[in-house]
Amino acid sequence: MSMMSASRYERPGLARALAAARLVVVAASLSGCSSTIDRIPTAVGGLPEGVPQRPTTPAAYPAVHAMPPARADEPLSDADKKRLREDLAKMRDSAARDAAAAISADPTGRNAGTARNP
Repeated sequence: MSMMSASRYERPGLARALAAARLVVVAASLSGCSSTIDRIPTAVGGLPEGVPQRPTTPAAYPAVHAMPPARADEPLSDADKKRLREDLAKMRDSAARDAAAAISADPTGRNAGTARNP
């Protein structure tokens, strides 16, 4: 018996590891065939009955590098920004006054939220 064949029989774990490695290589090489799975019969593990057919022409890729058209609107000017801030502050103050009035009208809070939840 040669040294190589003797070492194979002495290390059964190595033989199992090699078998597992072969299995992984075969599985990886077969995974590249997954695009043909629609041609495999259902009984063997193909697609089930009633699955829609693949499109005959592949979908077009989106234009990744195409630049979007320029915007028609211009950014807000400083005066517009100031006006919007003032309007928002007025609305916030108005909502706070309305809430305070509602609380003072019904201090127990029994009717709170009845307008929202009839």
